Amino acid sequence: MKNALIITALTTLLSIQCTSKKDAFTIANGEIGSLTSQTTVNQLRTVFANDSIVSLSKINPSDALQGDVEIFSKDGNKLLGLSPNNQNNPDATINTIRVYDSRYKTSKGLSMKSTFKDIKDNYEISGIQTSIDAVVIFLKDSDVFVTINKKELPENLRYNPNLTIDPSQIPQGATFKYLMISWED
Repeated sequence: MKNALIITALTTLLSIQCTSKKDAFTIANGEIGSLTSQTTVNQLRTVFANDSIVSLSKINPSDALQGDVEIFSKDGNKLLGLSPNNQNNPDATINTIRVYDSRYKTSKGLSMKSTFKDIKDNYEISGIQTSIDAVVIFLKDSDVFVTINKKELPENLRYNPNLTIDPSQIPQGATFKYLMISWED
């Protein structure tokens, strides 16, 4: 009888440990926490039931969410900025996400607290685009892309928006201006 209780207790403990609760701050292809590439603006109140949702769009004065929104934790920290693929449709899916909170991380640990070295060590870069004041770095086989302010680059790379920048020219310690996710329709 005693052995049966011990075996039952061990089995229960193992099953609890093997059943992992989905981390609310994990970034993976097609999802970030409980938000997926199929989530509509209308579903945001359910997905973020424990957080505050602020609509940035004044398109429709009704209670229906639509357009860009920001998500804040109950303690007031800005978590995410969300943009749908159609600003006028509450049934539109979210397709662009800006990550503000550093607790959101990829399986390889990439977060807002990361540096360019973390990208170089863990990802293959699929492309780099330059703009007037930033470089955008796209990661192969990932929905994630990051923006680095050109102030983080050597001075000879800062002022020409048409300059092609090689990953070897970006300092290892360059921090992120933006950590973004894009889900194509």
